[in-house]
This record gives sequence, C-alpha cells and structure tokens, in this order.
Amino acid sequence: MSPDWWRWVASRDSLTARLVAAGGQRDFRVRLLDQRLGRPHRDEALALGLPHTRLAWLREVALCLDERPWVMARSVVPLDGLHGQRLEGLGERSLGSWLFRQPDLVRGPLEVADHPASFPAARGPWARRSVFRHRRFAVLVQEYFLDSMMDDLGLPSR
Repeated sequence: MSPDWWRWVASRDSLTARLVAAGGQRDFRVRLLDQRLGRPHRDEALALGLPHTRLAWLREVALCLDERPWVMARSVVPLDGLHGQRLEGLGERSLGSWLFRQPDLVRGPLEVADHPASFPAARGPWARRSVFRHRRFAVLVQEYFLDSMMDDLGLPSR
C-alpha cells in the first residue's frame, strides 16, 4: 500500500472529519442508501460475535463530496446492543459524528482488504472495518474507499 493510501486506511480518527478537510470547498453529504433490520453477512456476525441468524440493525450510506460518492459504508449493530440508542433517527447524518463524541469510545483493530465493496457499481482499491464499543453498545463499521476519491485526490491506484 502506498504511503498516501496508508494515511487514509490506517487512520483511527473520524473519517468524516478527514473527508470534510480533504474536500476543501466541496459540500460534504451523507446519502442514506438503506437502513433496516436484517441478518448480517456471516463475516460481519463473526466480527461481532453474533450467531449469523440473529437480526441486526443495518445501515448503508455513501459519503459524498459535491454529491460524488468517495466512500461507501455499511454499519451493523446487534439489536440487543442498541440499549436505547435511537440510531434510526440519524437519517443523513454521519454515524461517526455521533461515535466520536462518546468519551469512552474504544475502537478495535482495523482489518484492511483489497477487494471491491459489496455495493453494486462501487469500485475502489481499499476497504477497512473495525468494531467500535461504547459501554455495552457495539457497532461494526465497514468503509470502502472508491475510485472517485482516488481520482479526485490524485491518489495512486494502490
């Protein structure tokens, strides 16, 4: 992985804040693609320590600069871990903007992959995911960096 990509993929701070800063004068927007109860993929359930058949809150968004998607994200929260959190009310706000305001937030290890996103028509060089924990709340956050971000920022293909 190139050093330019490493700075993005290995960062442990707020991706939303990094995107806003990198976008300069461009307008940042979270575009809600899907939000529902459903079964997580097997690897997602494993990352959260859940049985694959257990329902979870699933959320998929595109993080856009001037309406151009730079990152696709998928979040998975076990239903028994919501503990009164009203995440369905986030709408087109960033989950990260809520997460990074939690004083006792713990982020697990980053897992990095070089496979395409599981989103239709989303292509990109890198993906990452990690589990965030806030008290008894846990969420798996998966982020797929897109070719459009690479092109707009002049990042190398790898």
